[in-house]
Amino acid sequence: AKISAIVEVFQDLTQMQKELEENEQIAKDPEEDQEMRELAKEEVLRLKEEIANLQQKAKMLLIPKDPDDEKNTILEIRAGTGGDEAALFAANLYRMYSRFAESNRWKVEVMSSNSTGIGGFKEIVVSIEGKNVFSRLKYEAGTHRVQRVPQTETQGRVHTSAVTVAVLPEAEDIDVDINTGDLR
Repeated sequence: AKISAIVEVFQDLTQMQKELEENEQIAKDPEEDQEMRELAKEEVLRLKEEIANLQQKAKMLLIPKDPDDEKNTILEIRAGTGGDEAALFAANLYRMYSRFAESNRWKVEVMSSNSTGIGGFKEIVVSIEGKNVFSRLKYEAGTHRVQRVPQTETQGRVHTSAVTVAVLPEAEDIDVDINTGDLR
């Protein structure tokens, strides 16, 4: 099941290369009528383009996968610089990631949160479970910055706020044996 996509692309590629050879022979054959040769030439151009696309797809499928790609994810969003506005931005990011997870039919569960009185989050940690969650979210990690006139601003000035996002693969349970002789 893991390599079925690669096998399918390989079979399509083999079939198209066979069709390409046949059409190239028809296009070069002086005994064929002119209309058939023209059709074969057009087909050769189309097949070469499709073969190039399939070869690119095959290269992408053959890139080694990250062993954590299929794991569930712990997503942590923390408000940084910007005070209440950063907390509101953290809440916006949480809603965005939650909706993205829902659209992918992933399960989102809040593990812990520290909310502000105006609807923001100083920090929120969620568990996201589903198919290939980590592979889709791992590039979201880092600092996110927004420049906008906040709801909390009365004079209309633009503020810059920052939020950090950590995306961690869910850890596997491991058994640790501790020798009682090593304890004090």
